[in-house]
Formats: sequence, structure tokens, C-alpha cells
Amino acid sequence: MTASSTVAARGQRLPRSERRAQLLEAAQSVFVEAGYHQAAMDDIADRAGVSKPVLYQHFPGKLDLYLALLDQHCEALEALVKDAMASTGENKDRVQATITAYFDFVSAEGAAFRLVFESDLTSEPQVRNRLDSLSLVCAEEIADVIAEDTGVDEDSAMILGVALAGMAQVTARHWLSSGSDIPEEAATTLVGALAWRGLGSFPKVGGEANAPARG
Repeated sequence: MTASSTVAARGQRLPRSERRAQLLEAAQSVFVEAGYHQAAMDDIADRAGVSKPVLYQHFPGKLDLYLALLDQHCEALEALVKDAMASTGENKDRVQATITAYFDFVSAEGAAFRLVFESDLTSEPQVRNRLDSLSLVCAEEIADVIAEDTGVDEDSAMILGVALAGMAQVTARHWLSSGSDIPEEAATTLVGALAWRGLGSFPKVGGEANAPARG
């Protein structure tokens, strides 16, 4: 939120949905900057330009705010992965789309990925359960397509799904944190080519092997 919008929001009555969105935006910026344990409700209220009573009307406590943000961004990443799987019938392109989904999520404005992949609250069961569920759902989305198209058993497909999701997540975070001079599209193409060299070697059900293109 910009300084001008914060000033405009102070003392201004907003519809409940808009106020909630404003508070979540302010909370996200504070959590990303300070981490959960160092963030204070006073800081979040000040960032949003509201009084603490207004903040507490919408969220009973700091954990409620954090979980609401976590739900929002877990759903966003899950949707990106689902869209990647449904975006094309070509498996090579699906692999590329999956890599791109993680890079897009990590590079999105607001650094929401830090709440998902770099949380300092993973010892909290409600947070851990959400993060574990996200990892499982994303891997299953990928594994379902792998199993359907290659005929490998479910356990093997799940291992491959976890591997692709893990590769995409770790490389995307490295690319961002290292300040790489490689543009995002070039980076995703590079990682996608590596992933496809492995996944493309599995025969396609009812057809020829998904052999990676040479060169």
C-alpha cells in the first residue's frame, strides 16, 4: 500500500470486504519485512492507517491474520499449478508451464512466497498443516498427469510430481534471491529443459516415448 493510500484510508469508512483486503495487504508487508514473531499488531494497524480496535474487529489476533494470508497465497499457488496442468495437452509444455508457475509465484509483487516457503512459524500446527497440504496438492496435480500419460504406478508418479514441484520451487527462489541477470523467461526455459530431459524419457501410454528433443 502506498503512503497516499494509507493516508486516504485513515478514518475512511470502507465496505467490510475492502477493509479486510486492506488489512491483509498491510499485514503481509509487515510479516514479510519482520517475520511473524517480530511483527506487532500495532505495526499492522499503523501500516493500514487504522486503529487497533478496527483491526481486531476483523481479526481477533495476529495468528488469525497470518492464517488468512497463508490460505490466500496457498490457494493462489495451487491455482497456478492446476492452470499449468490444464494449459496444454503437450507434456513438454506442461513441464515448462509448471516451472513458470512457481517462478511467477515467487516473483509476484509483495513477496508472498516468503510466507509460504520461508515461514518462521512452521512449528505452529495450523501453519504446518496448511503448508504440508499445499505441497501434497501441488505434487498430486502433477503426479495425476504423469500417471495418466506414462502409465507408471501412483507411488512412482507421486515421487516424480514431488521432484518437479521441488525443483521448480527451489530454483525459483534461488533465481530471485541471487539477483540473477538471467531474465525469468530464460531461467524457466533452462530449468524446464532440464526437467523434460528426465520426464520426457518415460514412454507415453498408447504412443511413442516422450523423448526430449535434441539440441
